[in-house]
Amino acid sequence: MAENTFMGVPREKITWAPVIDYTRCNYCLECAKFCPHKVYEMREEEPRLIVANPTNCVVFCRACAKTCGPDAISFPEKSQVLEAIKALRQDEGGK
Repeated sequence: MAENTFMGVPREKITWAPVIDYTRCNYCLECAKFCPHKVYEMREEEPRLIVANPTNCVVFCRACAKTCGPDAISFPEKSQVLEAIKALRQDEGGK
């Protein structure tokens, strides 16, 4: 199985994943229904929606946040993530 990378960096080293604001989330599950990458899960025992598989999230995709009516989903700043990717590439001998 091929390693999942983005711009030459292993995906698990890239801090791009949704953050849920639980003070806004109404648990409609639109984000989970919309995302084909199974990033979200509903935990019955809590019950609450969680980011269960953050590395499944496509780097720089924000589509689930656009489906969120209460605006409860946010992402890191793209510029900060790009800077981190550049630093990781340099650490790994990349360009």
